[in-house]
Amino acid sequence: MASGAKSKAKDGVLTVNRRALHDYIVEERFEAGIELVGTEVKVVRNGEAGLTGSYAEVKGGQLYLNQVRIPPYAFGNRFNHESLRTRRLLMHKREILKLQAYSEQKGMTLIPLRLYLTPKGRVKVELGVCRGKSQVDKRETIRRRDADLEARRAMRAR
Repeated sequence: MASGAKSKAKDGVLTVNRRALHDYIVEERFEAGIELVGTEVKVVRNGEAGLTGSYAEVKGGQLYLNQVRIPPYAFGNRFNHESLRTRRLLMHKREILKLQAYSEQKGMTLIPLRLYLTPKGRVKVELGVCRGKSQVDKRETIRRRDADLEARRAMRAR
């Protein structure tokens, strides 16, 4: 296989929203397809997309992804896409209704956690139904992570 976009993606993961895992508690995860135009697919496969600050919402029975940064393709010329356009997500109707019910609850929001490739070459989005963390929760997460790291180091030293 020639070296290219697939070699840049580890296990098919194209980009991860690390900020979301820091700022939110993920209650449930869903997989959704994403509707992209031709040049967007090339940029996403190169791993240049950014999910920081993005969110999903249900409007008119459809699911949309907002504020995802997919920069213009270098060789796209006049066929290039808009960088921050709203993109439609593809899910079954009952799943969209379930997500709408979740998002209408107080303090819940839909956050894209990662973009990845399926074995068939399709670009998918992992959506998380998230609740915002307080400052205390963030400190507790950091404390727990540090304790796990210390335990692993102690086990390795023995």
